[in-house]
Amino acid sequence: MADTVGFIGLGLMGRPMAKHLLAAGHRLIVHSRSRGPVDEVVAAGAREASSPAEVAKQATRIITMLPDSPDVEAVMAGPDGVFGALQPGTILIDMSSIDPSVAVRLAAQAATLGAVMLDAPVSGGEIGARSGTLSIMVGGDADAFAAVTPILHAMGNPERIIRIGEAGAGQLCKLCNQMVIGGTLAAVSEAFALARRAGVDPAAVREALLGGFAASRVLEVHGERILARNYTPGFRAALFAKDYRNVASTVAALDSAAPVSTVVQGLLSALIAGGRGDEDYSALATVLFELAGLE
Repeated sequence: MADTVGFIGLGLMGRPMAKHLLAAGHRLIVHSRSRGPVDEVVAAGAREASSPAEVAKQATRIITMLPDSPDVEAVMAGPDGVFGALQPGTILIDMSSIDPSVAVRLAAQAATLGAVMLDAPVSGGEIGARSGTLSIMVGGDADAFAAVTPILHAMGNPERIIRIGEAGAGQLCKLCNQMVIGGTLAAVSEAFALARRAGVDPAAVREALLGGFAASRVLEVHGERILARNYTPGFRAALFAKDYRNVASTVAALDSAAPVSTVVQGLLSALIAGGRGDEDYSALATVLFELAGLE
């Protein structure tokens, strides 16, 4: 019989993910700050809980999908939080993108309460959430990961659900993911800017590059967005900038170096300062175009 699953956080990503769990036959108990998404998922067959603690009283498999580290900490350890009502043997699956050090700390706290906490951030954006093809990178106990693999399969591509290592490793992998995406997005934007300055059609450049070694999902998906100037958010620039702040703090904590990511973070800061934080993060291209004197 499919597990009863608690789901906390029904935002742009969480809502379709929760619906996939219902479609897979899981009984679902949901909680979110906004009324509309709760009503939508309840109408699809879920039951509502009045607080994170109420979710914990009714489910031993609990997913959180929240914007940032403080939100996860509040849902877990705050008043009426999950930690205050945990059942023995609960497996917590935090699919938010947060600071790896916070993931490690919360996992340790959960362990003292007889629970296991996995960090399981995702890649694929709203498109992946809606299609159920997310990549999921997991940190935490191997046995707990095996136990919840059917739940993860309902939301992601089974070939792209990978346990990276112990607690925090999933979040570290997500930061690596964002570093690669951000660097590639900046390079694609620079290339399009150069083509435009030279009077060459950037759409033709993109088509040619997609047939060679420069091909990437960023060039394919975000390159098309940039050419169409379609910055309707699949993933908001403000959240991408949050991820880059986590990159910066993690790089500093590990005494590593990330000069390319430092440049990308500066470009994101300029984008946010220009009032475009609620647009898709591919709008980063507009900053490069402005620097090239094109917009």
